[in-house]
Amino acid sequence: MANATFWRGVIPAITTPFNADGSIDHDFLGRHANTLIDAGCVGIVPLGSLGEAATLSFDDKLAILRTLVKALDGRAPVIPGIAALSTDEAVRLAREAQAIGCAGLMVLPPYVYSTDWREMKAHVSAVIAATDLPCMLYNNPVAYKTDFVPEQIAELAAQHANLQAVKESSADVRRFAAIRALLADRLDLLVGMDDAIVEGVAMGATGWIAGLVNAYPKESVRLFELARDGGAPAAAELYAWFLPLLRLDTVPKFVQLIKLVQERVGLGSERVRAPRLVLDGAERAAALAVIEHAIAVHPNAGR
Repeated sequence: MANATFWRGVIPAITTPFNADGSIDHDFLGRHANTLIDAGCVGIVPLGSLGEAATLSFDDKLAILRTLVKALDGRAPVIPGIAALSTDEAVRLAREAQAIGCAGLMVLPPYVYSTDWREMKAHVSAVIAATDLPCMLYNNPVAYKTDFVPEQIAELAAQHANLQAVKESSADVRRFAAIRALLADRLDLLVGMDDAIVEGVAMGATGWIAGLVNAYPKESVRLFELARDGGAPAAAELYAWFLPLLRLDTVPKFVQLIKLVQERVGLGSERVRAPRLVLDGAERAAALAVIEHAIAVHPNAGR
């Protein structure tokens, strides 16, 4: 099975927009997805950590997928995150996603429960095998307390032809080279931490599951293209401007921070779903100082 082409490029981990009453703003969600694709992104990943998936009901998740599939209307693939407390629910979500028209799946460990390789392998294998859709394994040991090491990833790839990609968020860019050494080009490798994109591409990554792209889509696509085509020297100037914002993707309140950037640049609202709360006080002031400085020194500022 040849890997899908949509793993190569910038794929936003799209935020979930909320109305003032806490309901999902489906109208904005559809428009925002198309804005991201218009900027050169190659797909959309909803229901991830940045999408506040853990606060969404099963029905919420299905409604989001229906909105995105309808809004994009074949322009780009919808590749939802598949995570749940139980394996059964994750499998059910994967199958519903396929029925709705999603083109691929991002497979996560279960919420809350972190254990040994035998149990984690059984969980993700069940989700990958639930459909014939192309799958991307999401490795984020900081957030999910489960670390899929290169040898385990190789084991999964040997057993599942539809496992085609890995989103690597361990913060260790050496993982890209280690996976390549074991599997050559069998899997596409995608950077999962915004402030490691240039380094990840240099180590063999072919895609970027991005967060700040929700606020700066054109700049994100340009940065990826520069890193891919010209390496770190070509990307250096844009990367230097972008890094203070990209680092907002790496801290516990990354959802609130990225949504605040979106609101400040006119591409969304900072509303979040409880238990998250919008930033306030000194924390908000510090974030706004970073954001306002980035806006002031944007490469196109004053032009």
